[in-house]
Amino acid sequence: MIVSVLYKIGAGGKFDLDYYLATHIPLVRKLWGPAGLNSVRVLKGSGTAGGGAPEISFIALLDFASMAAFEEAARLHGQEIIGDIANFTDSNPTIQFNEVIG
Repeated sequence: MIVSVLYKIGAGGKFDLDYYLATHIPLVRKLWGPAGLNSVRVLKGSGTAGGGAPEISFIALLDFASMAAFEEAARLHGQEIIGDIANFTDSNPTIQFNEVIG
């Protein structure tokens, strides 16, 4: 099961990429790894097919063993992970659950 965390950063919005990569993502791996997080991939939007600006600025793809594993990770350390978001952005991320089908 893949959890997508999407950050849409508007004009004048804050996103500290250095903090995100050096502190937040390692925190996610440390706290959620033992609960079933298999891997994390971070993507940066670079544009659209028509050459326009990306609608989504950053995406984190969190690969969990199962929905139950994510729920357990969130129960154990969700407040710490969510609480850290304000340290790198003023954006509210969209969190989406995805079933791998192919």
